[in-house]
Amino acid sequence: MTRNKSFDGNQPVLYLISTPIGNLKEMSPRALEIIEEMDIIAAEDTRNAFSLLAHFNIKKELFSLREHNEKEASQQLLNKIRSGKKVAYMSDAGYPGISDPGYLLVQEMIKNDVAVSTISGSCAFINALVASGLDTAHFYFYGFLPAKESEAKEELLKIKSIQETVIFYEAPHRILKTINLLKELLGNRQACLARELTKINEEYIRGSLDELSELDESTLKGEMVLIIEGYKETDSIDDEKIKARVAYFIKLGLSQKDAINVVSEEYNVNKNYVKKLVF
Repeated sequence: MTRNKSFDGNQPVLYLISTPIGNLKEMSPRALEIIEEMDIIAAEDTRNAFSLLAHFNIKKELFSLREHNEKEASQQLLNKIRSGKKVAYMSDAGYPGISDPGYLLVQEMIKNDVAVSTISGSCAFINALVASGLDTAHFYFYGFLPAKESEAKEELLKIKSIQETVIFYEAPHRILKTINLLKELLGNRQACLARELTKINEEYIRGSLDELSELDESTLKGEMVLIIEGYKETDSIDDEKIKARVAYFIKLGLSQKDAINVVSEEYNVNKNYVKKLVF
């Protein structure tokens, strides 16, 4: 067990700085103050870091730490800190380490008794979650699913029974494919798709996965946060009950198509799955 006070005496501190996810006005005064005090700003992409600092008229030595060099770069930063340099690390947008590099860097610092302190700021999945309309009491942040479909399916089956609200990040060119995959494996759950957060075109699209799957892909631009409700006991309704429920609604006078749609929504089951059971 270790106990480390971040600001105890003259010990070195690595600062992790959260940066704006869109609106640059969300860069906090404290973040700018810390950056001004630093000798070196390490960044996921030094070009993006240069542009951000230039916006605030700040010039600093920049150091590249990205996914493919994180282990080696972390050791180099440790050496710079040991030599007396003041160092901060920031990702392109949001918090370091959240679907971005930073984990190995923090591990290296902790292992070598360097204090680590986080400067608060924007976080896309927190913004999306609290405005989604879905349960915020407990949640599970997954991040990006694997690009390979077979691996993505394997991951989704692992989290299928999680009862907490589940949060994904996704790129616009893959969003509809991911929504359909979620619908196929997890059922027709309620969801919220948040895009372009904090920007002028910020949008929240709320509805079932079935409804979201019918969106026009050309209207889905920018970074995406997809939030879906957690597993419910009704997700485990057996096939015979589903068929009986469809028959019940048909007896009440609904068309077969409408009965299938109602049962799909009621039991949170994929509409095509219900069709296969009925036909």
